[in-house]
Amino acid sequence: MNFYFRLWIVSIVLSFPLLAHAQKSDSSLELSGKLKTLALEVTEKTMACEYDKALIAAQKMRPIDAGISCVLENIVRISRFDDRGDTTALKNASVALETCQAHGLWDALREFELGYTKSALGSSIKGALYTRSAAGVFKSSNDIDAEAFYSIYAYYIDDSFGWLPFVSDERDSLLIVLHEASKTSVLFWPLFVTPLVWMHYDREEYQKGLDLLDLALLKAPNHPVFIQMKADMLYRMKRYAEAAFIYEGSAREYEARTGKSIRYWCAAANLVRIYDDMKNIPARNRWQKIMKTKSFEVIRPWMPRSLMDDLAYKNLL
Repeated sequence: MNFYFRLWIVSIVLSFPLLAHAQKSDSSLELSGKLKTLALEVTEKTMACEYDKALIAAQKMRPIDAGISCVLENIVRISRFDDRGDTTALKNASVALETCQAHGLWDALREFELGYTKSALGSSIKGALYTRSAAGVFKSSNDIDAEAFYSIYAYYIDDSFGWLPFVSDERDSLLIVLHEASKTSVLFWPLFVTPLVWMHYDREEYQKGLDLLDLALLKAPNHPVFIQMKADMLYRMKRYAEAAFIYEGSAREYEARTGKSIRYWCAAANLVRIYDDMKNIPARNRWQKIMKTKSFEVIRPWMPRSLMDDLAYKNLL
C-alpha cells in the first residue's frame, strides 16, 4: 500500500540496529466491539480507494479512542498519497501523527507510520529514528501483528548487515512471519503484503511476488497500486507484453481518475523501458515524448529513484 516504502527502508538501514530491548509491552493491536467494526470498515474502504468514507469511519472512533482513531485516519491519508499522489494528504498525515498520542502498541504503530512519512518527505534520519523506536516496542511484544511489523524492520537490518562475518541472518524466518501475517491479519494485511512483495522482488523471486499480488487482488479487486506492482513483477520476468498491457491500462486509468499524478508518470516511465526492451521503438518514442513535458518535471522529485536511475543508466530519459 505504501508507494515510498523502498525509500523509507533506505532510511531505516541508516540507523543502527536495536541495541537494547524495550520495556515489555503487554498491549495488543487487536480490537473488539465497535472499534473493531469501524477499523474493519476503514481497511475495506481504503482498499476500495474510497478514502473519504474510510476517513469518516476512522473519525467515528474518536469518542471511544482518539489515539487509535488518529493512527487509522492517517494510514488512510498515507494510502491516499500512495494511490492518488496527494502530497497534501502525506504532509497532513505527518503533522497529525507527530502531534497525536496513542497507547501501547498503537503508539508504536503511530511512530512506525510517522517514520514513513518523514522519510517520504525527505527527513530520512528523523524517519529512521521513529521507525527504530517503534521496532523496539514491537520486538518485545507477543502480538502477532506487532511481530510482523518488527519483521519488516528486522529483515532490512539483516539485509544490510547479513554479509558481515559472525552476524546472524534471520531473513528467511522473518519472511515466514510476514507471509503468515499477510494471510491472517484482517486490519493490516495490506501493510504486510506490500513490503513482502518488494522483499521477494529484491531477492529476484518474482513468481513469489506475483503469487502474493494475485492473492491480494482477490481481496482488493482491481486495486490500482497492486496492479502496477504486478506489472513490475511481470517486467522482471521478461513477460514484456503483459507488463506493457497492464501499464497502458494503468496510465489511462490514472489520467482519467487523478490526472497526470505520480502513478501516471510511473506507468509512463515503465512503459519507456518496457518498450525499449521489446525493441518497440515507435511505442518507446511515444512515451518518451510524453515524458518530455513541464508537467513531468513538476512530479520528477517524487518519482521512485530506482526507476529514474534505471532510465538514466539506459539513456532513456
